[in-house]
Amino acid sequence: MKRITHVLCAVLFVLFSASLSFAAAPYHIGIVTGTVSQEEDTYRGAEFMVKKYGDVNGGGMLKHVTMRDNFMQEMETTISQIAGLADDPLMKVIVVVPGIPGTTEAFRRVKEKRKDIICLTGSPQEDPNVISSVADYCVASDKITRGYLNIYAAKKLGAKTFVIISFPRHMSYELQARRRAIFEEACKDLGLKYAFETAPDPVSDVGVAGAQQFILEKVPAWVGKYGKNTAFFCTNDAQTEPLLKQVAKYGAIFIEPDLPSPLMGYPGAFGIDLKKEAGNWPAMMQKVEKAVIAAGGKGRMGTCSYSQPWTSVCALVEYGKRIVDRKAKLGSSKDLLECFNSYTPGAKWFIRPYIELANGVKNKKYMLIYQDTYIFGRGYMKLTEVKVPAKYEMLKK
Repeated sequence: MKRITHVLCAVLFVLFSASLSFAAAPYHIGIVTGTVSQEEDTYRGAEFMVKKYGDVNGGGMLKHVTMRDNFMQEMETTISQIAGLADDPLMKVIVVVPGIPGTTEAFRRVKEKRKDIICLTGSPQEDPNVISSVADYCVASDKITRGYLNIYAAKKLGAKTFVIISFPRHMSYELQARRRAIFEEACKDLGLKYAFETAPDPVSDVGVAGAQQFILEKVPAWVGKYGKNTAFFCTNDAQTEPLLKQVAKYGAIFIEPDLPSPLMGYPGAFGIDLKKEAGNWPAMMQKVEKAVIAAGGKGRMGTCSYSQPWTSVCALVEYGKRIVDRKAKLGSSKDLLECFNSYTPGAKWFIRPYIELANGVKNKKYMLIYQDTYIFGRGYMKLTEVKVPAKYEMLKK
Protein backbone atom coordinates (compact mmCIF):
# COMPACT_ATOMS: atom_id res chain seq x y z
CA MET A 1 0.00 0.00 0.00
CA LYS A 2 2.82 2.33 0.88
CA ARG A 3 4.45 1.55 -2.46
CA ILE A 4 1.21 2.36 -4.32
CA THR A 5 0.93 5.63 -2.44
CA HIS A 6 4.47 6.56 -3.45
CA VAL A 7 3.72 5.76 -7.08
CA LEU A 8 0.51 7.83 -7.03
CA CYS A 9 2.40 10.74 -5.49
CA ALA A 10 5.05 10.49 -8.18
CA VAL A 11 2.41 10.47 -10.93
CA LEU A 12 0.62 13.46 -9.41
CA PHE A 13 3.93 15.31 -9.17
CA VAL A 14 4.67 14.68 -12.85
CA LEU A 15 1.18 15.81 -13.85
CA PHE A 16 1.48 18.92 -11.69
CA SER A 17 4.90 19.74 -13.18
CA ALA A 18 3.54 19.27 -16.68
CA SER A 19 0.65 21.61 -15.95
CA LEU A 20 3.17 24.24 -14.92
CA SER A 21 5.37 23.63 -17.96
CA PHE A 22 2.49 23.97 -20.39
CA ALA A 23 0.58 26.80 -18.72
CA ALA A 24 -1.04 28.81 -21.50
CA ALA A 25 1.14 31.67 -22.74
CA PRO A 26 -0.46 35.13 -22.45
CA TYR A 27 0.37 35.89 -26.11
CA HIS A 28 1.88 34.29 -29.19
CA ILE A 29 4.81 35.02 -31.53
CA GLY A 30 4.82 33.68 -35.08
CA ILE A 31 8.08 32.63 -36.77
CA VAL A 32 8.35 32.04 -40.52
CA THR A 33 11.59 30.50 -41.81
CA GLY A 34 12.90 28.35 -44.63
CA THR A 35 13.00 24.58 -44.45
CA VAL A 36 16.00 22.47 -43.43
CA SER A 37 16.88 21.87 -47.09
CA GLN A 38 16.65 25.53 -48.15
CA GLU A 39 17.51 27.62 -45.08
CA GLU A 40 18.74 25.25 -42.37
CA ASP A 41 20.23 27.93 -40.11
CA THR A 42 16.95 29.89 -39.93
CA TYR A 43 15.02 26.68 -39.31
CA ARG A 44 17.40 25.67 -36.51
CA GLY A 45 17.12 29.13 -35.00
CA ALA A 46 13.33 28.79 -34.81
CA GLU A 47 13.70 25.27 -33.45
CA PHE A 48 16.00 26.59 -30.70
CA MET A 49 13.53 29.33 -29.72
CA VAL A 50 10.57 26.94 -29.69
CA LYS A 51 12.46 24.76 -27.24
CA LYS A 52 13.09 27.82 -25.09
CA TYR A 53 9.59 29.36 -25.08
CA GLY A 54 7.39 26.45 -26.07
CA ASP A 55 5.15 25.59 -29.01
CA VAL A 56 1.62 27.06 -29.06
CA ASN A 57 0.24 23.56 -29.55
CA GLY A 58 1.57 22.66 -26.11
CA GLY A 59 0.52 25.88 -24.42
CA GLY A 60 3.77 27.68 -25.29
CA MET A 61 4.39 31.02 -26.93
CA LEU A 62 5.77 30.28 -30.40
CA LYS A 63 4.12 29.25 -33.66
CA HIS A 64 6.69 28.12 -36.26
CA VAL A 65 5.75 27.71 -39.93
CA THR A 66 8.07 27.09 -42.88
CA MET A 67 7.81 28.73 -46.28
CA ARG A 68 7.79 26.60 -49.41
CA ASP A 69 11.18 25.76 -50.96
CA ASN A 70 9.93 27.08 -54.30
CA PHE A 71 8.57 30.24 -52.71
CA MET A 72 9.08 32.32 -55.84
CA GLN A 73 6.73 30.04 -57.79
CA GLU A 74 4.31 29.76 -54.86
CA MET A 75 4.52 33.33 -53.61
CA GLU A 76 0.79 33.67 -52.99
CA THR A 77 0.86 30.56 -50.78
CA THR A 78 3.76 31.97 -48.77
CA ILE A 79 2.05 35.35 -48.42
CA SER A 80 -1.10 33.61 -47.17
CA GLN A 81 0.96 31.56 -44.67
CA ILE A 82 2.42 34.70 -43.13
CA ALA A 83 -0.80 36.71 -43.20
CA GLY A 84 -2.73 33.76 -41.74
CA LEU A 85 -0.80 34.08 -38.48
CA ALA A 86 -2.80 37.25 -37.79
CA ASP A 87 -5.97 35.15 -37.45
CA ASP A 88 -4.72 34.00 -34.03
CA PRO A 89 -6.25 36.48 -31.54
CA LEU A 90 -3.24 36.00 -29.22
CA MET A 91 -0.67 36.79 -31.93
CA LYS A 92 1.41 39.85 -30.99
CA VAL A 93 4.62 39.50 -33.08
CA ILE A 94 5.47 37.98 -36.46
CA VAL A 95 9.12 37.33 -37.39
CA VAL A 96 10.09 36.40 -40.98
CA VAL A 97 13.66 35.29 -41.78
CA PRO A 98 14.68 35.51 -44.56
CA GLY A 99 12.41 38.30 -45.75
CA ILE A 100 11.79 36.73 -49.15
CA PRO A 101 10.00 38.56 -51.99
CA GLY A 102 6.36 38.83 -50.95
CA THR A 103 7.06 39.62 -47.30
CA THR A 104 6.00 43.25 -47.82
CA GLU A 105 2.62 42.20 -49.18
CA ALA A 106 2.21 39.64 -46.39
CA PHE A 107 2.92 42.26 -43.74
CA ARG A 108 0.50 44.65 -45.47
CA ARG A 109 -2.25 42.06 -45.16
CA VAL A 110 -1.32 41.44 -41.52
CA LYS A 111 -1.61 45.15 -40.77
CA GLU A 112 -5.00 45.28 -42.52
CA LYS A 113 -6.27 42.64 -40.11
CA ARG A 114 -4.37 43.64 -37.00
CA LYS A 115 -2.49 46.91 -36.73
CA ASP A 116 -1.29 45.94 -33.25
CA ILE A 117 0.86 43.03 -34.48
CA ILE A 118 4.58 43.86 -34.60
CA CYS A 119 6.13 42.76 -37.92
CA LEU A 120 9.89 42.06 -37.90
CA THR A 121 12.13 40.65 -40.63
CA GLY A 122 15.75 39.60 -41.01
CA SER A 123 17.81 39.18 -44.19
CA PRO A 124 15.20 41.05 -46.27
CA GLN A 125 15.40 40.43 -50.01
CA GLU A 126 13.15 43.30 -51.07
CA ASP A 127 14.18 46.93 -51.57
CA PRO A 128 14.90 48.60 -48.20
CA ASN A 129 12.38 51.39 -48.78
CA VAL A 130 9.70 48.93 -49.89
CA ILE A 131 9.89 46.47 -46.98
CA SER A 132 10.41 49.18 -44.34
CA SER A 133 7.26 50.97 -45.54
CA VAL A 134 5.24 48.19 -43.88
CA ALA A 135 7.57 46.25 -41.55
CA ASP A 136 8.07 47.71 -38.09
CA TYR A 137 11.78 46.84 -38.09
CA CYS A 138 14.24 45.14 -40.45
CA VAL A 139 17.81 43.90 -40.00
CA ALA A 140 20.19 42.89 -42.80
CA SER A 141 23.84 41.92 -43.17
CA ASP A 142 26.09 44.96 -43.60
CA LYS A 143 27.96 43.92 -46.74
CA ILE A 144 29.02 47.53 -47.38
CA THR A 145 30.91 48.03 -44.13
CA ARG A 146 32.33 44.52 -44.24
CA GLY A 147 33.71 45.30 -47.70
CA TYR A 148 36.12 47.81 -46.16
CA LEU A 149 36.78 45.69 -43.07
CA ASN A 150 37.77 42.66 -45.15
CA ILE A 151 40.63 44.70 -46.62
CA TYR A 152 41.49 46.15 -43.21
CA ALA A 153 41.69 42.67 -41.70
CA ALA A 154 43.71 41.33 -44.66
CA LYS A 155 46.33 44.02 -44.10
CA LYS A 156 46.45 43.21 -40.38
CA LEU A 157 47.27 39.61 -41.31
CA GLY A 158 50.10 40.69 -43.58
CA ALA A 159 48.38 40.51 -46.97
CA LYS A 160 49.97 42.41 -49.83
CA THR A 161 47.29 41.59 -52.38
CA PHE A 162 43.52 41.05 -52.25
CA VAL A 163 41.86 38.89 -54.91
CA ILE A 164 38.11 38.68 -55.44
CA ILE A 165 36.80 35.69 -57.39
CA SER A 166 33.39 36.03 -59.03
CA PHE A 167 31.44 36.00 -62.31
CA PRO A 168 29.22 38.39 -64.34
CA ARG A 169 25.86 37.33 -62.84
CA HIS A 170 26.94 38.20 -59.30
CA MET A 171 28.58 41.41 -60.43
CA SER A 172 25.26 42.53 -61.94
CA TYR A 173 23.74 42.65 -58.44
CA GLU A 174 23.72 46.10 -56.86
CA LEU A 175 25.24 45.25 -53.47
CA GLN A 176 27.79 42.84 -54.95
CA ALA A 177 28.93 45.47 -57.43
CA ARG A 178 29.11 48.14 -54.72
CA ARG A 179 31.15 45.85 -52.51
CA ARG A 180 33.57 45.14 -55.36
CA ALA A 181 34.07 48.90 -55.77
CA ILE A 182 34.68 49.19 -52.02
CA PHE A 183 37.23 46.36 -52.12
CA GLU A 184 39.14 48.18 -54.86
CA GLU A 185 38.99 51.59 -53.20
CA ALA A 186 39.98 50.21 -49.79
CA CYS A 187 42.98 48.45 -51.34
CA LYS A 188 44.13 51.80 -52.72
CA ASP A 189 43.65 53.53 -49.38
CA LEU A 190 45.30 50.81 -47.30
CA GLY A 191 48.17 50.02 -49.65
CA LEU A 192 47.21 46.59 -51.02
CA LYS A 193 47.19 45.45 -54.62
CA TYR A 194 43.73 44.61 -55.95
CA ALA A 195 42.91 41.90 -58.47
CA PHE A 196 39.77 40.32 -59.91
CA GLU A 197 39.64 36.76 -61.20
CA THR A 198 36.67 35.44 -63.18
CA ALA A 199 35.36 31.97 -62.37
CA PRO A 200 32.60 29.91 -64.00
CA ASP A 201 29.07 30.49 -62.75
CA PRO A 202 27.80 27.33 -60.96
CA VAL A 203 24.37 27.78 -62.60
CA SER A 204 25.94 27.72 -66.07
CA ASP A 205 26.57 24.60 -68.15
CA VAL A 206 29.63 23.62 -66.08
CA GLY A 207 27.42 23.17 -63.00
CA VAL A 208 28.51 23.23 -59.36
CA ALA A 209 31.02 20.41 -59.79
CA GLY A 210 32.71 22.12 -62.73
CA ALA A 211 32.84 25.48 -60.94
CA GLN A 212 34.40 23.86 -57.88
CA GLN A 213 36.94 21.96 -59.95
CA PHE A 214 37.97 25.23 -61.62
CA ILE A 215 38.82 26.71 -58.20
CA LEU A 216 40.77 23.62 -57.17
CA GLU A 217 42.88 23.83 -60.32
CA LYS A 218 43.35 27.60 -60.43
CA VAL A 219 44.29 28.47 -56.84
CA PRO A 220 47.83 27.02 -57.07
CA ALA A 221 48.49 29.17 -60.14
CA TRP A 222 46.99 32.25 -58.49
CA VAL A 223 49.14 31.79 -55.38
CA GLY A 224 52.14 31.47 -57.68
CA LYS A 225 51.09 34.63 -59.51
CA TYR A 226 50.26 36.86 -56.54
CA GLY A 227 52.28 35.27 -53.73
CA LYS A 228 51.37 33.59 -50.45
CA ASN A 229 50.59 36.89 -48.77
CA THR A 230 47.42 37.17 -50.83
CA ALA A 231 43.93 37.20 -49.32
CA PHE A 232 41.33 35.45 -51.44
CA PHE A 233 37.57 36.09 -51.40
CA CYS A 234 34.81 34.53 -53.49
CA THR A 235 31.18 35.59 -53.84
CA ASN A 236 29.76 32.10 -54.37
CA ASP A 237 29.01 29.67 -51.52
CA ALA A 238 29.66 26.52 -53.57
CA GLN A 239 33.14 27.75 -54.52
CA THR A 240 34.05 28.59 -50.93
CA GLU A 241 34.77 24.98 -49.97
CA PRO A 242 37.42 24.27 -52.65
CA LEU A 243 38.90 27.74 -52.12
CA LEU A 244 39.38 27.08 -48.40
CA LYS A 245 40.97 23.73 -49.09
CA GLN A 246 43.53 25.18 -51.49
CA VAL A 247 44.24 28.33 -49.49
CA ALA A 248 45.27 26.16 -46.53
CA LYS A 249 47.29 23.81 -48.71
CA TYR A 250 49.23 26.55 -50.51
CA GLY A 251 49.63 28.91 -47.55
CA ALA A 252 47.56 31.90 -48.67
CA ILE A 253 45.09 34.01 -46.61
CA PHE A 254 41.31 33.82 -46.26
CA ILE A 255 39.52 36.36 -44.05
CA GLU A 256 35.94 35.07 -44.12
CA PRO A 257 33.28 33.62 -46.45
CA ASP A 258 30.65 35.76 -48.16
CA LEU A 259 28.20 34.42 -45.55
CA PRO A 260 30.50 34.00 -42.52
CA SER A 261 29.78 30.98 -40.35
CA PRO A 262 31.76 28.00 -39.08
CA LEU A 263 29.46 25.90 -41.27
CA MET A 264 30.20 27.77 -44.49
CA GLY A 265 32.76 25.74 -46.45
CA TYR A 266 34.93 24.61 -43.56
CA PRO A 267 33.32 21.23 -42.70
CA GLY A 268 33.48 20.05 -46.32
CA ALA A 269 36.93 21.47 -47.01
CA PHE A 270 38.54 19.75 -44.03
CA GLY A 271 36.29 16.72 -43.51
CA ILE A 272 34.85 17.91 -40.20
CA ASP A 273 31.91 15.96 -38.76
CA LEU A 274 29.79 18.31 -36.64
CA LYS A 275 26.75 16.11 -36.01
CA LYS A 276 27.47 15.79 -32.28
CA GLU A 277 28.07 19.53 -31.96
CA ALA A 278 25.01 20.60 -34.01
CA GLY A 279 23.41 23.70 -32.49
CA ASN A 280 26.33 24.32 -30.12
CA TRP A 281 28.18 27.13 -31.88
CA PRO A 282 31.15 27.42 -29.48
CA ALA A 283 31.70 23.64 -29.73
CA MET A 284 31.49 23.78 -33.53
CA MET A 285 33.96 26.65 -33.68
CA GLN A 286 36.39 24.81 -31.42
CA LYS A 287 36.30 21.73 -33.63
CA VAL A 288 36.63 23.74 -36.85
CA GLU A 289 39.51 25.75 -35.40
CA LYS A 290 41.39 22.59 -34.48
CA ALA A 291 40.98 21.22 -38.01
CA VAL A 292 42.01 24.49 -39.70
CA ILE A 293 45.15 24.81 -37.58
CA ALA A 294 46.04 21.18 -38.34
CA ALA A 295 45.66 21.98 -42.05
CA GLY A 296 48.10 24.91 -41.80
CA GLY A 297 45.65 27.81 -41.61
CA LYS A 298 46.64 29.15 -38.18
CA GLY A 299 46.54 32.94 -38.08
CA ARG A 300 45.61 33.15 -41.78
CA MET A 301 42.04 31.88 -42.07
CA GLY A 302 38.83 32.99 -40.39
CA THR A 303 35.05 33.31 -40.26
CA CYS A 304 32.38 34.50 -37.83
CA SER A 305 31.62 32.48 -34.72
CA TYR A 306 27.86 32.40 -35.20
CA SER A 307 25.58 32.14 -38.21
CA GLN A 308 23.83 35.46 -38.80
CA PRO A 309 20.61 33.83 -40.16
CA TRP A 310 20.39 31.65 -37.02
CA THR A 311 21.13 34.58 -34.74
CA SER A 312 18.69 36.88 -36.57
CA VAL A 313 15.83 34.48 -35.86
CA CYS A 314 16.74 34.16 -32.17
CA ALA A 315 17.42 37.88 -31.69
CA LEU A 316 14.27 39.10 -33.48
CA VAL A 317 12.03 36.69 -31.55
CA GLU A 318 13.64 37.83 -28.31
CA TYR A 319 13.36 41.48 -29.36
CA GLY A 320 9.67 41.09 -30.17
CA LYS A 321 9.04 39.37 -26.84
CA ARG A 322 10.84 42.08 -24.91
CA ILE A 323 8.83 44.78 -26.70
CA VAL A 324 5.55 43.11 -25.75
CA ASP A 325 6.83 42.64 -22.19
CA ARG A 326 7.83 46.33 -22.16
CA LYS A 327 11.48 45.47 -21.59
CA ALA A 328 12.59 46.89 -24.96
CA LYS A 329 11.50 49.71 -27.24
CA LEU A 330 10.44 49.21 -30.84
CA GLY A 331 12.92 51.08 -33.05
CA SER A 332 15.75 50.96 -30.52
CA SER A 333 18.87 49.59 -32.21
CA LYS A 334 20.49 49.40 -28.78
CA ASP A 335 17.80 47.04 -27.51
CA LEU A 336 18.03 44.93 -30.67
CA LEU A 337 21.81 44.73 -30.36
CA GLU A 338 21.43 43.47 -26.78
CA CYS A 339 19.28 40.64 -28.15
CA PHE A 340 21.93 39.70 -30.71
CA ASN A 341 24.62 39.72 -28.03
CA SER A 342 22.54 37.61 -25.66
CA TYR A 343 22.56 34.66 -28.10
CA THR A 344 26.20 34.95 -29.18
CA PRO A 345 28.44 34.89 -26.09
CA GLY A 346 31.96 36.01 -26.89
CA ALA A 347 31.09 37.63 -30.22
CA LYS A 348 30.67 41.34 -30.88
CA TRP A 349 28.27 43.05 -33.28
CA PHE A 350 27.98 46.51 -34.81
CA ILE A 351 24.68 47.97 -35.96
CA ARG A 352 23.77 51.06 -37.96
CA PRO A 353 20.86 52.38 -40.06
CA TYR A 354 20.79 51.84 -43.82
CA ILE A 355 21.71 54.99 -45.77
CA GLU A 356 19.89 55.60 -49.04
CA LEU A 357 22.50 55.92 -51.79
CA ALA A 358 20.43 58.39 -53.83
CA ASN A 359 19.97 61.05 -51.15
CA GLY A 360 22.02 60.08 -48.08
CA VAL A 361 18.95 59.77 -45.85
CA LYS A 362 19.12 57.27 -42.98
CA ASN A 363 16.37 54.65 -42.87
CA LYS A 364 15.87 54.11 -39.14
CA LYS A 365 13.55 51.15 -39.67
CA TYR A 366 16.15 49.23 -41.69
CA MET A 367 19.26 48.31 -39.76
CA LEU A 368 22.54 46.88 -41.06
CA ILE A 369 24.54 44.62 -38.76
CA TYR A 370 27.80 42.73 -38.84
CA GLN A 371 29.72 40.45 -36.51
CA ASP A 372 33.38 40.58 -35.60
CA THR A 373 35.67 38.27 -37.56
CA TYR A 374 37.47 35.44 -35.79
CA ILE A 375 40.85 34.29 -37.11
CA PHE A 376 41.65 30.69 -36.19
CA GLY A 377 44.61 30.45 -33.87
CA ARG A 378 44.61 34.20 -33.29
CA GLY A 379 41.18 35.28 -32.03
CA TYR A 380 38.79 38.13 -32.74
CA MET A 381 40.02 40.99 -34.94
CA LYS A 382 37.99 43.64 -33.04
CA LEU A 383 36.61 44.92 -36.35
CA THR A 384 33.47 46.25 -34.66
CA GLU A 385 35.71 48.87 -33.03
CA VAL A 386 37.19 50.07 -36.33
CA LYS A 387 35.89 53.39 -37.62
CA VAL A 388 35.09 53.00 -41.31
CA PRO A 389 35.62 56.18 -43.38
CA ALA A 390 32.27 57.79 -44.20
CA LYS A 391 32.96 57.86 -47.95
CA TYR A 392 32.50 54.09 -48.18
CA GLU A 393 28.85 54.33 -47.15
CA MET A 394 28.08 56.31 -50.30
CA LEU A 395 30.59 54.76 -52.70
CA LYS A 396 28.87 53.77 -55.93
CA LYS A 397 29.66 50.78 -58.12
